[in-house]
Amino acid sequence: MHPDHVTVAVRDLEEARTFFKLLDFEEQKALVISGPMFSEYMGIPDLEADHVTLVLKGHSPRFEIQLLHYRNPEARAEPYPEDLCRTGYNHLCFAVDDLEDRLAHLQAAGFSARSEVMEFNDRKLVFLFGPEKITIELAQWMKPT
Repeated sequence: MHPDHVTVAVRDLEEARTFFKLLDFEEQKALVISGPMFSEYMGIPDLEADHVTLVLKGHSPRFEIQLLHYRNPEARAEPYPEDLCRTGYNHLCFAVDDLEDRLAHLQAAGFSARSEVMEFNDRKLVFLFGPEKITIELAQWMKPT
């Protein structure tokens, strides 16, 4: 029917919270997941992790970013998260009303653009480095959709 959530595993939970709050996500819930049920479901023995749910308040349909910060076992770092020329996850894009304003807001908070702003397919677009160097894209539609 529609996307429900995206989960991002992070080493720096506070940095990730800050990044997504700058994109208007609000923290709805923070808890620790552990025990046999979660270990079995995720296929990770002895799993213990912080699980933080961030939601775009007032948006329909509901969409969440779920942050996962492993306490046990220690998470393996993706060796090349910023490399877009690979298989698997590539990037996540958020529509914004004013791309330049949102980009300036993120940069003022210490987050970096990884590209120049470009125009393509009736949109202004820019790539950013998100938590754990994942790629986040912002898109501003130049014509009504």
